[in-house]
Amino acid sequence: MKVKDCMCNEVAYLTPDSTIKDCAKLMCNKHVGCIPVCDTNKKIVGLVTDRDVILRSIACDKDVTTTPVSEIMTCKVCCCGPEEEIEQAQKTMSNEQIRRLPVIDENNQIIGIITLGDLCNNQNVNTQDVCNTLENICGCNDKNAE
Repeated sequence: MKVKDCMCNEVAYLTPDSTIKDCAKLMCNKHVGCIPVCDTNKKIVGLVTDRDVILRSIACDKDVTTTPVSEIMTCKVCCCGPEEEIEQAQKTMSNEQIRRLPVIDENNQIIGIITLGDLCNNQNVNTQDVCNTLENICGCNDKNAE
């Protein structure tokens, strides 16, 4: 199965100069926990999660009405392509310990996003593989964890 068969095609995104408040409102309106940040050509330059909003802005006393998301976004964003096999996307999620992967086309423009939830809700994805991915993301199978 390919990523394009499981991904969400309707992905909301912001520009780097959008405010943290704009980001939080968009997350609320779209019922999502992360928002890609793209330049004017829809090329991904960062990613903001709900956790980033809390830990990198509110906990740091940033003014959410004026601070741009570029100050709190993760700049090193792992992505995948629509033709990539689901198993490879799960491997990336596991290795990088991330729950969401933006999907980009051959021009590096965002065309979708695939999440752990998308994998869970797709009946054609192996349930045990999804469980293993989640365990890897959470570090649940780390033998050195206490």
